[in-house]
Amino acid sequence: MDEWKPCLKMASEIDYKFKKLVKQLSKHRGSGTELISVYIPVGYPIHETTNKLRGELSQASNIKSKSTRTNVTGALERIINHLKLYRKTPENGMVVFCGNISDNPSKIDIELFYFEPPFPIKMNIYRCDSRFFLEPLEQMMEAKDSYGVVVLDGRDAILAIVKGTSIDVVKKLHSTAHAKIRKGGQSAARYQRLIEESIEKYYKRVGEAIDAHFLGKGLKGIIIGGPGPTKEFFYKAKPFNYQIKILGVVDTGYTDEYGIREVLAKSEDILAEQEAVKEKIIVERFIKEVVKDGLATYGIKPVEDAITSGQASEILVSEGLEYKRVGYQCEGCSEEKVFYIRENESLEEKCSSCGLGVKLEEEPLIDYFVEFAQEKGMKVHIISTNTVEGNQFLQGFGGIGAFLRYK
Repeated sequence: MDEWKPCLKMASEIDYKFKKLVKQLSKHRGSGTELISVYIPVGYPIHETTNKLRGELSQASNIKSKSTRTNVTGALERIINHLKLYRKTPENGMVVFCGNISDNPSKIDIELFYFEPPFPIKMNIYRCDSRFFLEPLEQMMEAKDSYGVVVLDGRDAILAIVKGTSIDVVKKLHSTAHAKIRKGGQSAARYQRLIEESIEKYYKRVGEAIDAHFLGKGLKGIIIGGPGPTKEFFYKAKPFNYQIKILGVVDTGYTDEYGIREVLAKSEDILAEQEAVKEKIIVERFIKEVVKDGLATYGIKPVEDAITSGQASEILVSEGLEYKRVGYQCEGCSEEKVFYIRENESLEEKCSSCGLGVKLEEEPLIDYFVEFAQEKGMKVHIISTNTVEGNQFLQGFGGIGAFLRYK
């Protein structure tokens, strides 16, 4: 049985291996509603989940199909036994998948997969279906970074931390600024001064909240939004720490939780640009080194050799790489070879030397390079094909490159 252990803990970014695991899980299909998905949220007692699963186990006896009943019962028992290994829920919660993934109707192959996700789970889910329930994990894959959002007007402000579709409201504030109507006996100048002092105090309170909740949280930046001119006045006043990076200011019609979602809806270009800029810098640095015959190389063989020898420091791999690595071993003369071919190509399953059958083992080339580099402790950059620079890297350099420690 292959088990995915909770070594996939990634607090700040989505790891390539996490994407790979989700992709592999998405390929499994059950012959009936027999694939079980369990999401245990942060801080939720393990024994509560176990009790819930025991209840489902007792109900499984009512399933009409004998094969489905057997598979569901077997999967639930596997999950319950696995949860006995834990005294408390991991820091980010836990995800468990289990079920019969055999393609052969006459064979039962109940597998269990479990790991701690990269971002905290806030939902308590039990799902039994013909496929694993992966939507929450797929949403996490969209969130490489976290951002702060501030929405304010002259009366209220709300602060939130956003990771993908997860929105965590961390602070709400109300302004004590004076209303437009003034009491009798106050001069216009004095009343205006009081208003200005109240607004200044309000901005200061919001700025202090930003420092308290956003500084040191690993955020990529802050987006400010809100109706009217208040957000611009606040931004110009800058009553927050100079280290706070403001990515943009957008106009919204609301200042509540809906206002936060409105900010995000209007900030797609701002957030996309952050990833594009980061990718642009990496690829341009790589091209510069290649052009001047500096500390960079590209191509399958040169990069593979650089990883093997430890000469490489960072690896660049395009997500558009459409090749696979095929290991070739003759069952007769034991001749071994390695081939790199396109994903839609295949090899002759006969030895070119003795004519006997060969054993082939293949894997996507991107998987091979990512895992090989990570085993060597090298940083890996997955380059998208959504930018001009990303396409240039794929088309001009074959989608595989490396920064070198030395020539």
